[in-house]
Amino acid sequence: MSSSNYIRNVAIVGAGGQQGKHIVAQLLKTGKHKVTAITRQDSNSPIADGVELAKVNYDNHESLVAAMKGQDALIITMNVMAPPDQQSKLVKAAADAGVPWILPNEYGDNTDDEASKDILIGIAKGKLRREIGSLGKSSWIGIACGFWYEYSLPGGALRFGFDFDNKTVAFYGDGDVPIDVSTWEYVGVAVAKLLSLPVSAQHELCLDHYRNKFVHINAFTVNQRQMLDSVLRVTGDKENDWKITHLDAKKQHEEGHAMLKSGNRLGFVQLMYSRAFYPDDSGRHALRHGSDNEKMGLPKFDLDANTKLGLYLKAQGKLN
Repeated sequence: MSSSNYIRNVAIVGAGGQQGKHIVAQLLKTGKHKVTAITRQDSNSPIADGVELAKVNYDNHESLVAAMKGQDALIITMNVMAPPDQQSKLVKAAADAGVPWILPNEYGDNTDDEASKDILIGIAKGKLRREIGSLGKSSWIGIACGFWYEYSLPGGALRFGFDFDNKTVAFYGDGDVPIDVSTWEYVGVAVAKLLSLPVSAQHELCLDHYRNKFVHINAFTVNQRQMLDSVLRVTGDKENDWKITHLDAKKQHEEGHAMLKSGNRLGFVQLMYSRAFYPDDSGRHALRHGSDNEKMGLPKFDLDANTKLGLYLKAQGKLN
């Protein structure tokens, strides 16, 4: 573990995943961090050059502790459907290894908010953060970034309402409800900037400012109408090439709960996305809590470029 006032050694779970690989790339780009990927023993996920590899057995606590010895920070990125006890095993091992900072698997809304209770994941994530606190060895920082735009836009009608194969879009209401969103790259940049801050400082931004709190970032604030306008600019389509329908967000949310209760896991997607489009600013974490974009010196991202990227990823089958 580094004895300086800066984070040097960073372990990451999910380094080969969609979000993880962007975090790794941006950490390496700083030239300030030694990055270790923690992976299962049977994992064949590709890992970027310059990253050390630590293979672990999740059922062996000592295996996890050994992989985290000497680390200044642990970043967890994993599928929302991962085994529920997996993060708990990681944070217990981090505590025993003396890892002072943990970025848990947040990457969405501020899950302390009421709306997160409506989408079922807020309670479990809050429980994990309390576990980190009760272990008494690590502090956590949550990344509240909103949905990933380049994933959600082309990811099917249950997400942002767009069906690109059939050129239909379902607006919640009139499509004018704004939400705060980010991209995988944007989150990667934010995490790298965050972990490049001094741990403590009197007159400048530092990690202590975010200790056991959320960082609130967003690449864009955008509504569905603006998304469609971006699609039209990028593709050259005309609006009359698309069929626009209108949905009630609350009804879709309730229907999503019913779908999930009946065993249809797509109901989770529907209830999660529709809840963000309630006309109560529930999808505006950066508005409700204050944006950290400027404080952290985050760059401006281009909406159309990321619309184009999303369509490219869809065409290449890289969204799964």
